[in-house]
Amino acid sequence: MASKITSISPTKIEIFLTFLSLGLSSFGGPVAHLSFFYKDLVIRRKWLDSQLFSELIALCQFLPGPSSSQVGLSIGFIKGGFSGALAAWLGFTTPSAIILILFGYGYSVYSDVIPFGVIHGLKIFAVAIVAQAIWTMGLTFCKDVKCILITVAVGFLIILSPTPLFQFFAIILSGVIGAFVFTVSAKNEISNFKYLIKIRFALVLLASFFIFLFLFPILVNVSDNPFLSVIDSFYRAGSLVFGGGHVVLPLLQAEIVSTGFVSNEAFLAGYGAAQAMPGPLFTFAAYLGTVSDSYPNGLFGGLIALLAIYLPSFFLVIGVLPFWHKLRKIMIFRKAIIGINAAVVGILIAAFISPVATNGILSLHDFIAAFVLFVLIHFSKAPIWTLVIMASIECWIFNAIF
Repeated sequence: MASKITSISPTKIEIFLTFLSLGLSSFGGPVAHLSFFYKDLVIRRKWLDSQLFSELIALCQFLPGPSSSQVGLSIGFIKGGFSGALAAWLGFTTPSAIILILFGYGYSVYSDVIPFGVIHGLKIFAVAIVAQAIWTMGLTFCKDVKCILITVAVGFLIILSPTPLFQFFAIILSGVIGAFVFTVSAKNEISNFKYLIKIRFALVLLASFFIFLFLFPILVNVSDNPFLSVIDSFYRAGSLVFGGGHVVLPLLQAEIVSTGFVSNEAFLAGYGAAQAMPGPLFTFAAYLGTVSDSYPNGLFGGLIALLAIYLPSFFLVIGVLPFWHKLRKIMIFRKAIIGINAAVVGILIAAFISPVATNGILSLHDFIAAFVLFVLIHFSKAPIWTLVIMASIECWIFNAIF
């Protein structure tokens, strides 16, 4: 049976308020976010049926970008067009973005007087959360020898040359290799729901995605404008993140830290704090834009970074929707995604080694604390935000005593 949109048509304000509520309460990462979406939007509000919801998840996992945010803006688009997509994105993103921008201001002003242990505890937590992401993604995406070889090769090469351009080519090359060496099932589910966009305009959106991806670096080289440089860095990071929110870490580290926009210390402190926020991890970009050592920074820099990292998702998700039922049947694309997913695990491993572990693990205490946090994250049901607070308090007390 073909998927269909239900007859319930919420107003734009209702879409915004619904996703605002989800943005305030959705802790736990993309998988947990999707569970919240399903319970509220499919079961309770009946905005769409289970099959359509599953199709949107498959689409957003196929595309680069933050999967849960993309599912949200897809639902907003289907229920209310472009303004509905914008309302859904604003509602889901705003709470954590505001908190992280405020945290960025606090860090910028008080970082010199905040006890070392408080900030270092956030770095230790970053070690644990990235290790857990590698463990989970490795089990999911590295199920055979070929995937493991791609992961190891990419991780080793990125350690040797951790540049944004090299990461880009590693992802593309892994996709090409995957298209030739992997096999996938030819089975496809029926997908036939109404797309509220004309094919011609969808092509314009997809063309815009690639034009901006290649145009921004050219403009930066020609003008040497710091404003364009920030947009270019965050736009590229949002365009190349396959595998979930944690994979944005190595891409942003290469784009932002290596270019001197933000220090390693500020980067890892913010990344640890971002884990305690509800809503999408991509709002970490708002923090980075706020604490940037160069213009633009502050509130303006945070908003620019946030918009730039999410812009690719609007182009891709809405642009691909009309073609999804055909695209998912193309075997070469499906095989390429296997190679890309293996590559992003390697990229994340390289980022874990440097800068995450090298900055977060400075003593035996740090190692033990990170291991305990890893176990708690992986096996306990404790809310992530409580573990973030616990890490900072424990490290603060330990450093105060010893």
